[in-house]
Amino acid sequence: MTQMTRKQREMEQRTREILRVARPILVGEGFQALSMERLASQMEYAKGTIYNHFPHKEEIVLALAVEAMELRRALFERAARIDGPTRVRLMAIGYACEFFTQSCTDDFLVEQWIRNNNIWDKSSEQRQNLIRQCEGCCMQIVSSVVRQAIENRDLVIPEAISPQEFVFGFWAINYGSQILTHSSPSLMSVGVLNPVQAIRVHCLTLLNGFQWAPMMSWQEYESTMAQIGPALESDFHTICADRNKMIDRNSDRNMVSQ
Repeated sequence: MTQMTRKQREMEQRTREILRVARPILVGEGFQALSMERLASQMEYAKGTIYNHFPHKEEIVLALAVEAMELRRALFERAARIDGPTRVRLMAIGYACEFFTQSCTDDFLVEQWIRNNNIWDKSSEQRQNLIRQCEGCCMQIVSSVVRQAIENRDLVIPEAISPQEFVFGFWAINYGSQILTHSSPSLMSVGVLNPVQAIRVHCLTLLNGFQWAPMMSWQEYESTMAQIGPALESDFHTICADRNKMIDRNSDRNMVSQ
């Protein structure tokens, strides 16, 4: 392992501090409130110091998004290891999606900013590739469960789609619904009183529609989810706590601007 120089360690520390200060601004006030000038002022740095680490604020947003997506990946990995048949393992990943949205709200909100074309288009290809890798890792975890289900003959998918495209349908339902749950001001007024339950009902219907064994009634589905929660909750909170400690002492080593 290459020993870091003092200058590199100082660069790491400043990078960590920039992201730490930027995060609550982005989450609480939005992208427009985040500026290099404000960061420099709050941190009592010269503005040029901020630019030594990030060429513009869009790069800061993507760096924060990488942290968020790495946390999502860690939750998915733990969920995929739960004991049980492949269908239960997929349901556990669905529970991880719920946990991430409800208990890691800041990270979920940070993720949404990379969907803004103005932010994405201005960011570097290197940062974009990191985002693609993180998202790909999450998709691969789910795809591995689907492939195992096919090998076990728990599931037969249509020839017209690949396992990755099969996963895309579930991703669209879960992720898309969670975005709407957080961003739509009119769900209650249009009659969506329990969005989490609505997402679960749609997932149950889709799983049963593809005849992913074991088939379940709504009561069986909810009972299984009620068992999954306690089995994962403690580990999920530990993963989040460990991630926060890591952010405090480690930087995004591969992405420190030169």
